[in-house]
Amino acid sequence: MNITVQCIKFDADPKLVEFINKKAEKLEQFLDNIIDGLCNLRVESVGGEADKFVEFKFNIPGNQLFAKAQAKSFEEAVDVALESIRRQINKHKTKTRTNASNHKEVINQTEEF
Repeated sequence: MNITVQCIKFDADPKLVEFINKKAEKLEQFLDNIIDGLCNLRVESVGGEADKFVEFKFNIPGNQLFAKAQAKSFEEAVDVALESIRRQINKHKTKTRTNASNHKEVINQTEEF
């Protein structure tokens, strides 16, 4: 899977980029046909301490998964966003399995007649 990391208004440490790639590669355990991914990193000055923003966008066949997280560190925000993506993958897989099983039931019912 190809993951593009974009840093808005700053340069990311190579260790951070490696951390993002390593964490995102683990998503292939849950869904092996992820086409590509995009990660946007940005720092904004907001009132609180949590000023690091991470956005992930993954393209999968027939759908696009998106997650955004805000935290004190990029590593924490990456973990939160990728956990959200993992839940979306599980939901997508459940939905496609349900649709496939419903389709098989309809075919079986029509063959009985």
